[in-house]
Amino acid sequence: MIRRAVVTGASSGIGEATVTALRAGGWDVVGVARRRDRLEALAARTGARFFVADLTVQSEVDALAAYLAETGGVGTLVNNAGGARGLDSIENGDVDDWAWMFEVNVLAVKRVISALLPLLRESTVDGGVADIVTVSSIAGHIAYEGGGGYNAAKFGTHAMLEVLRLEVSGEPIRVLEIAPGMVYTEEFSLNRFGGDKERAESVYANVPDPLVADDVARVIVSMVEQPPHVSLDLVVIKPVAQSAAYKVHRGALQARPQDHRP
Repeated sequence: MIRRAVVTGASSGIGEATVTALRAGGWDVVGVARRRDRLEALAARTGARFFVADLTVQSEVDALAAYLAETGGVGTLVNNAGGARGLDSIENGDVDDWAWMFEVNVLAVKRVISALLPLLRESTVDGGVADIVTVSSIAGHIAYEGGGGYNAAKFGTHAMLEVLRLEVSGEPIRVLEIAPGMVYTEEFSLNRFGGDKERAESVYANVPDPLVADDVARVIVSMVEQPPHVSLDLVVIKPVAQSAAYKVHRGALQARPQDHRP
């Protein structure tokens, strides 16, 4: 097994936190994203390598695969790049937003998996397992109002991983999915709402302790550091205040009186 990971969407949020956590654990890591300046800062801070690429462009994904092959291969892939746009109804949603969400959450993930699978297989020649970890969302498992486009894309991500796990049956390759709920990051909701900071911040208003990127990163590291025979196929991670994608408690958490019955 090659203790080298490539992490997409590494310029911010969960991707950045995952690069940092893996490096702290002694991994060789290649962070991938479109923004060179952020990757350079991440590399300077963590000692990670980086590769600038737009994963919706096949030639850039191919270039990433060639770079990895030339510089030592890869044993773990963390597909983190993705995102949401809008919270409109299906009737009123922007088709261009839907197309973008499908492109980055499904097709880009497929491109990277297809390009890197040969390298992941090579990493298992001397024993151990290779890992394909994909950061999906509880939106890929539970539908909610306003989530039409994002739900459709993330349900597609989940389905693709379920099929992939069947297709690599018999190989020493773990197909792992982590589905976060509410995670407070600097960009996710801001991007979803077109830069509307007030609306983005309102998502987390009065929610006690939403997850942060480090929480998700810590679990990702745990998933790939399990013994080779252990596969955490699907991990759902939410803050305690979030019971479902559509049900979030706002205000302090406190136990009900003992005589209370729901």
